[in-house]
Amino acid sequence: MGERGGYGGGYRGAVTILRAAHTADLGRTELHAVRALLDEAFDGDFADEDFEHCLGGMHALIEQGGELVAHGSVIQRRVLHRGRALRTGYVEAVAVRADLRRKGLGGLLMAELERVLDGAYELGALSASDEGAALYRSRGWQVWPGRIGALGPEGVVPLPEEEGTTFVRDRGERLDTAHELLFDWRDGDVL
Repeated sequence: MGERGGYGGGYRGAVTILRAAHTADLGRTELHAVRALLDEAFDGDFADEDFEHCLGGMHALIEQGGELVAHGSVIQRRVLHRGRALRTGYVEAVAVRADLRRKGLGGLLMAELERVLDGAYELGALSASDEGAALYRSRGWQVWPGRIGALGPEGVVPLPEEEGTTFVRDRGERLDTAHELLFDWRDGDVL
């Protein structure tokens, strides 16, 4: 997709550039920079499986002065709801470098990720940390008030620990909270 252009923010006169790219278009050096940013942003609590989860889709990357300072991605998942498998854009690995938080970069990232979601998916979903929840709420994402589960190798696996932290962006699917959201299975943290 290329660059989205300069953003009015920045620090020390640096130009902020937002760019969207598929994982296939990111080189080894860029992926290494993404991983380093995520390790730092999550205080070293970002496992190899977590990194794997953010690959294979579209990435929003923000650079200032040639340095990666923010990242988020959208990958495709399937969510079974009311007998339908919904093509779901799942937001992963949203991070802003610690010294640049609360300056609008998270909103800039989310605007690009939401553009991708709205153009390609029936439903948007994400699992939010306590620190990130305010950003998603401010952008109109809703906490899913119903049950959450996954379709595991042995069948349905309830995920009560994900209830209250899973947010959705519904594009008119008219989700029914009387029915659970069943996510596709993956290694590591399912959500």
